[in-house]
Amino acid sequence: MDPRVKKMAAVLVNYSIAVQPGEKVLFRGTSPLAQPLMRLLTEEALKAGGHPINYVHMSGEASTVLTYGAEGQIEYVNPLLKLAYETFDKIIRIEADDNSAEMSGFAAPKQQAWARRLGGLLSIQMLREGNGSLKRCTTLFPTPAYAKDAGMTVEEYENFVYNACMVHLDDPVAYWKQYAAEQQKLCDWLNGKKKLHVRGKNIDMEMSIDGRIWENADGRANFPDGEIFTGPVEDSVNGWVHFTFPAIYNGNVVKGAKLEFKNGKVVKATADENQDFLLAALDTDEGSRTLGEFAIGTNKGINRFTGHILFDEKIHGTVHMALGRAYPQTNAVNKSAIHWDMICDMMDGGEIIVDGVRFYENGNFLVGQ
Repeated sequence: MDPRVKKMAAVLVNYSIAVQPGEKVLFRGTSPLAQPLMRLLTEEALKAGGHPINYVHMSGEASTVLTYGAEGQIEYVNPLLKLAYETFDKIIRIEADDNSAEMSGFAAPKQQAWARRLGGLLSIQMLREGNGSLKRCTTLFPTPAYAKDAGMTVEEYENFVYNACMVHLDDPVAYWKQYAAEQQKLCDWLNGKKKLHVRGKNIDMEMSIDGRIWENADGRANFPDGEIFTGPVEDSVNGWVHFTFPAIYNGNVVKGAKLEFKNGKVVKATADENQDFLLAALDTDEGSRTLGEFAIGTNKGINRFTGHILFDEKIHGTVHMALGRAYPQTNAVNKSAIHWDMICDMMDGGEIIVDGVRFYENGNFLVGQ
C-alpha cells in the first residue's frame, strides 16, 4: 500500500472530520475501487473511538438504474443512505469511479430524475452542515478512469492527487492549518461587504453579497481543498460569463457554456457542445437557473484541468459558480436538486472589485492578507 494513502486516511479522520469517541461515521465509496482507502479510514476511525460504517456503491449502479428504471424508480432516494445522512455525525464520501462517463447519453427526463435522487441526499447534507449537526468531507481515490480523463498515467495521476492533498509532506495537517489561517483573513475582509463585480476577458457580472457569509474551504469539507466561497443574494446577479473550462455534471461534458443573468436568473444559455443537456439541467426545477454559490479557487498546487470538479474548481487563478442549491451556512437560501459548479479562468486580466476596491487581479489577492 502506498504510504501516502495511509497518511491521507489519518488526515481525513483526525483533521478533516475530527472523529471523536462514540461518533457514528459513514464512509461512502462510489465504487469498489474505493475500498483500499476505506479500509484505512476504518482503522483510523476505530483508533479515534468512532463507530465506522462502510457503504460501497456497485460498479455500473447509476447506468443500470437509468437504463432499466422508470422516472419514479430513478428518483427514489436510497432509504439506507437517507437514514445515515439524517443521523450520522460524520460522513466521508470517496469518489473512485471506474467509468466517469457512465451517466452520459441518457435522455433529459432520466437525467433530471437522477438529479432529484441525488438532490434528496444533498438537501439533507446541506441543511445539517448549515446547522452544524453534520461534518462531511468529499475526497477522491485515484483510479485509471480519472487518470485517463486527466491525460495522465495512473502513476502521474496518483502523484498529482497526493501532492494536491499535501500528504507528501511530513506534516500535512500543519500545512492545512496554516492555509486555513491565511484564507480566513480573506474571508474576514470580505464579510460585511455589499457588492461584488467580476470582470475580465470571459466575464462581466455584478452581484450583491450583502448579509452573506464567506466560507473558508481549508481541507475540512473537501480534500484536497482551496477556495473561498459565498452565496450571492438570489435576485441580484446580472451580467454574463463564458466558462473557459468544460462544465461536467454527472459525466455529461458541456463545452463552451455561456450564461446570461438578469435579476438572478439565467435568461440565456448556449454551449459549443452538449447544449441540450445544459438547457435540460437549467430546467430541472425552480431553483436551477439561480446561482447558489460564487467562489474563488486558491490551490496553487492545482494548476491544470483534470476533468474532476473536486480539483478543477480549486485551480489557482479561477472563479467558479454553482447553479442550484446554496450552502445555508453562507446565509443563501436557493433550493434545487442540482448543484453544478462551472469554472472561469481569471489569469488573463480578470479582476474582482468589492465595494469599489480592487480585491483580486490575475489570480492574486490585493487586499485582505
